[in-house]
Amino acid sequence: MGFLPTTKKEMLERGWECCDFVYIIGDAYVDHPSFGHAIISRVLEHNGYSVGIISQPDWKNPKSIDVFGRPRLGFLVSGGNMDSMVNHYSVTKHRRKTDAFTPGGVMGKRPDYATIVYCNLIRQLYKDVPILIGGIEASLRRLGHYDYWSESMKRSILLDSQANLLMYGMGEKSIVEIANALNSGLDVNDITYIDGTVFKTTQPDDSLPTIILPSFDELKSNKRKYAESFKTQYANCDPFTAKRLAEPYGSVYVVQNPPQKPLTEAQMDEVYALPYMRTWHPSYEKAGGVPAIEEVKFSLTSCRGCFGACSFCALTFHQGRIIQSRSHESILQEAEKIVKEKDFKGYIHDVGGPTANFRAPACEKQLTKGACSGRQCLFPTPCKNMKADHSDYVALLRKLRKMDGVKKVFVRSGIRFDYLLADKKDTFFKELVQFHISGQLKVAPEHVSDAVLSRMGKPRNAVYNQFVDKYYALNKQYGMNQYLVPYLMSSHPGSTMKEAVELAEYIRDMGYNPEQVQDFYPTPSTLSTVMYYTGLDPRTMEKVYVPTDPHEKAMQRALIQYRNPRNYYLVREALIKAHREDLIGSGPKCLIRAVPPGKRTSPPPKLPAKGKPIAKNPFPSKNQKKPRRK
Repeated sequence: MGFLPTTKKEMLERGWECCDFVYIIGDAYVDHPSFGHAIISRVLEHNGYSVGIISQPDWKNPKSIDVFGRPRLGFLVSGGNMDSMVNHYSVTKHRRKTDAFTPGGVMGKRPDYATIVYCNLIRQLYKDVPILIGGIEASLRRLGHYDYWSESMKRSILLDSQANLLMYGMGEKSIVEIANALNSGLDVNDITYIDGTVFKTTQPDDSLPTIILPSFDELKSNKRKYAESFKTQYANCDPFTAKRLAEPYGSVYVVQNPPQKPLTEAQMDEVYALPYMRTWHPSYEKAGGVPAIEEVKFSLTSCRGCFGACSFCALTFHQGRIIQSRSHESILQEAEKIVKEKDFKGYIHDVGGPTANFRAPACEKQLTKGACSGRQCLFPTPCKNMKADHSDYVALLRKLRKMDGVKKVFVRSGIRFDYLLADKKDTFFKELVQFHISGQLKVAPEHVSDAVLSRMGKPRNAVYNQFVDKYYALNKQYGMNQYLVPYLMSSHPGSTMKEAVELAEYIRDMGYNPEQVQDFYPTPSTLSTVMYYTGLDPRTMEKVYVPTDPHEKAMQRALIQYRNPRNYYLVREALIKAHREDLIGSGPKCLIRAVPPGKRTSPPPKLPAKGKPIAKNPFPSKNQKKPRRK
């Protein structure tokens, strides 16, 4: 089949006078099922629609989106596989140096708030052509939301983009329904009935059960109103039980329809069997290709969705809590394609999804009645109705291990360890340790303080300790010498300096020296981001301590890496602030010495005040030249 056209010449060579849809994307064009634009464009093609791709247009030049001319049915717009602001900025609001979704990893090929900018570019040339927006950026900004980068409440992206319709979630079903409606001659403004979409109207339909959310003016002026609104949104993310939501903006309402129903196994198989080229567009060869594909080129997606429901994760809002899986046959067929790749070395890097060991809905009820709105499947403890069973996943991994040309099958996309422990059979745990780890297993306890873990929606620390003990016992049993690498997060809502010190002490006791630490990043439409902005836990409306000051956040982060000499003064200040001077000295339990490392006697430069980026390296490295004495 080849790549979809990216130039008018390629379009004409296919015998098309115009494209049904022109798809504008913030990423490089990579025709691989791990990239959203590839799935949506191939699904449309499979249903008889022609699609032209415009990748990373020059947002300063309206003509850059006019490559194919006027599309017959409309423009599709996506900011990319990541929110463009997360793509551009670190949690300290520093500009990132590279963009893995751009040829050669070059930064700066897309604008901030890319979806809005691209749509407004289209409107400069075409006032009346339908614009449909989707992807993670549109999905998580579909209603009024807190924007960390501007430190303000922002309106629904549907309004600021001037788009006609927004698709949230994964979008395979909704894009075909919309395309069919437009193809039948229906006006885009009359397409108000499709699940998984958001539209604008002057008056919601009274005949449909609709919840009127607080107005955007209320959200801006009253943080509690935003917490209450988000709680309602969170309770209406299930495709079987959700009601319509309407958010007022003066004389206009932004209306969110319930989510699309989960794909069946057969539908998932069909999506992944489409004729993807499985690589970047050949025009990127000179630039060295697109770095992002390296993580997924030899990996297999077996499922989507997650019933873990961590507070800091947006999966509940985007993919939902109901697990959708592909058949073994579908996955094995894709594995056969991977094995035939000329640079395949025999190692399948991953078999999983958002959570690797979720291969089925948490319970049978979810398939017909949806996920419970008032209870989570794993938090605070596993639901008694949850079916913890890894037998299907074990069978799949065994089949992959036996394939000709496959030396090793790794599991790297994350293991939910509380779900693993809930399975009374140890079969998967044993085979994971024996066959599917490359020296170290990455897991995400995130913290050790139960007070912080409860805000995160994560299991108690005792559960993680139970997992650790069992993991090392199995390694000993099988004569393996494999390690655990825990992901840890600093400055999450609920973490005071006391909890941050508690985490540092835990790191000390287990002899772990983390090279990387994730400072909590308030991204759109997560429970944790609402806590960060409002100081309230939207689930209970309890007040939550939130570390927002950049200097305090730097101290909490430094505590996790207290062994790093460059963090000495920050750690010392944090320990004094927490009244834990007992951890300063030469005792076996001390985190730092009473005297600074090396010959340094002067304090570090002051960190900037709130709202300004934090300096990446407050202290020069030992390799930097020292200033010459005069």
